[in-house]
Amino acid sequence: MDVVEINRLGVVSYEEAVALQHRLVQARKAGAIPDQLLLLEHPPVITLGVKTRTDRSHVLATDELLKARGVELFESGRGGDVTFHGPGQLVGYPILDLKPDRCDVHRYVRDLEEVLIRAVAGFGVTAAPAPGLTGVWVGPDKLAAIGVRISRWITSHGFALNVNTDLSHFDLIVPCGIRGRGVTSLQRILGRTVDMVEVERTVIDAFAQVFDRSPAAASQARS
Repeated sequence: MDVVEINRLGVVSYEEAVALQHRLVQARKAGAIPDQLLLLEHPPVITLGVKTRTDRSHVLATDELLKARGVELFESGRGGDVTFHGPGQLVGYPILDLKPDRCDVHRYVRDLEEVLIRAVAGFGVTAAPAPGLTGVWVGPDKLAAIGVRISRWITSHGFALNVNTDLSHFDLIVPCGIRGRGVTSLQRILGRTVDMVEVERTVIDAFAQVFDRSPAAASQARS
């Protein structure tokens, strides 16, 4: 069974995380490191996917309001539409080599959804994919967003699971460009603050199961 190194990074700015992913992707392509899973939180930031990086119609807030709320705006290199990252949200960035037998973008996205569905099931939450949509849902509300980038079958970007997230920030955008649906969190569903370390642990276990990897602590600090 191949190893995936787990990097628990705490709070990292979005810009720093993008730069770190770029370095790790290059190292993974060169075979210098094994597969990686970065787990972290971001300061408040709205990110635009490749479909909307030149289109801000799904950002409802003015620049002045974003500044007043302390929310940055960043153009990402991932797929998908607009989303929000912030404290209390567990963000996962897998740096995986999908070769030779997992070279299927749709399967990869479905596998990430399955990871999160299994992880939240450990808290008694029944989540599911939604037909024709990406992410993990509880009823009509999105619990986790997914947006990925794949270069020569090496993955980056990934998922964002709302744990104790301040959901009012999603009022600043049309989340993932989808109108008529809501956003939720484990905290809202369970009616209590959820321990982030416990969520990380369940996500790591589910990730190892779905991707058939053996998790190990990162061999060195990623910086």
